[in-house]
Amino acid sequence: MKTSNWLDTLLYPFKHHTLPLVQGGNMHYVDEGAGDPIVFVHGTPTWSFVWRQQIKSLSRNYRCIAPDHLGFGLSDKPTEHAFAYTPAAHAQNLEELLNHLQLQNILLVVHDFGGPIGLRYAERYPEKIKKIVILNSWMWPLEDEANMMKASKFLSGAVGRFLYLQLGFSAKVLLRKGYHERKHLTKEVHQHYTKPLASAAKRLGTWHFAKALHASNDYFSALWQHRENLKSIPKLILWGEKDALLPLHFLDKWTQEFPDAKVVRVKAGHFLQEEKGSDVSEEIKKFI
Repeated sequence: MKTSNWLDTLLYPFKHHTLPLVQGGNMHYVDEGAGDPIVFVHGTPTWSFVWRQQIKSLSRNYRCIAPDHLGFGLSDKPTEHAFAYTPAAHAQNLEELLNHLQLQNILLVVHDFGGPIGLRYAERYPEKIKKIVILNSWMWPLEDEANMMKASKFLSGAVGRFLYLQLGFSAKVLLRKGYHERKHLTKEVHQHYTKPLASAAKRLGTWHFAKALHASNDYFSALWQHRENLKSIPKLILWGEKDALLPLHFLDKWTQEFPDAKVVRVKAGHFLQEEKGSDVSEEIKKFI
């Protein structure tokens, strides 16, 4: 594929791979190294770039795979008529990719919306998942989160659509809030999140995720109902305890439901794999 001229190949020195999807559009993904596979699933408004520090470190001994959801990063950005942009639709794409690659013994690493997207694959194919790493995410309905529901419903309307599509609210504003120490979000790094979302037509994925916080509660409920399928899979929960986007009690919900999970709290914001990249890599290595 043609490399974008804004892409710094020192920051992101990976080969490009694409998969034409059944639902339409080409999914871009990274596939680096050899050995047992580690699959990294991103959220919003990020893409595989957010995992670059972990991929550089872990691909020395493992096969690291990191897709970009449709509408994000270097993947295609279809119109709303061509792709639904729901968590369920993204989960179907991820399933298609992982089945295409015929992976076994997967270490699944999920963050943000990558949780409800990636964990559906783990529930459907628990025999293929060796271990799970969860970073600041969820997999349950958010109906009881009054502030999140209020914000999501507001952002679903005309004003929210304008903020997200015309002003680039997600990558330009919310991304900053996801950092505890803004010094880690350098101008160069920030550019790698804003450039893939450089026009209104390319920002549909971010807006639909904002809507999904309330609109996809049925999907989240179904996911939560099948959580027993994950009980026997060893889990590591890495949590940025300075997260301004997801409440800290989400961590409590994880630990109450999966008391055997190993928990590591990190002094970082929502994007802990950016702020504490080497620490996150080392914790994953130790967990493996």
